Amino acid sequence: MTVKEYNQCVELYSDRVFRFIYKEARDRDDANDVVQNAFEVLWRNHEKVEFEKSRSYLFTVAYHNFIDGIRKMKRITRMEEHHEDLQEAPDRSYKGIKEVVDQALSKLPEIQKTVVMLRDYEGYDYEEIGKITGLSESQVKVYIFRARQTLKEFLVGVEKVI
Repeated sequence: MTVKEYNQCVELYSDRVFRFIYKEARDRDDANDVVQNAFEVLWRNHEKVEFEKSRSYLFTVAYHNFIDGIRKMKRITRMEEHHEDLQEAPDRSYKGIKEVVDQALSKLPEIQKTVVMLRDYEGYDYEEIGKITGLSESQVKVYIFRARQTLKEFLVGVEKVI
């Protein structure tokens, strides 16, 4: 990959990678750090990475960096698990469909959320999602199916309340 192609990758994919990681992390600074790191890794390996595969490469690096950050935080503290157990009933004051979908996505296990976002938000096919996440194509399909079932149950439940 040339410097010009690298700069083109930054223009084409930085926002998409940021949106993906921000949806996962729900923290703008963490998402910025992950995206910055992904582009740094791409730059260090720009001679090895083909321009045509740079999008997949960036999403893979960003995803793995995000997961590594989660694992590191889990080793440091288990406070998040306790926090989830102590949460009260879900907030029913939705402002719109985006908030409802975000609320539903937040209820999913991390891997299900990731594969659904890669499939439905970013448009990756099952094989590409498998490469990014390290899952087999059939595992990806199962996780997407289960996530969609959970989302459907949540959204139908919310619809009945509203």
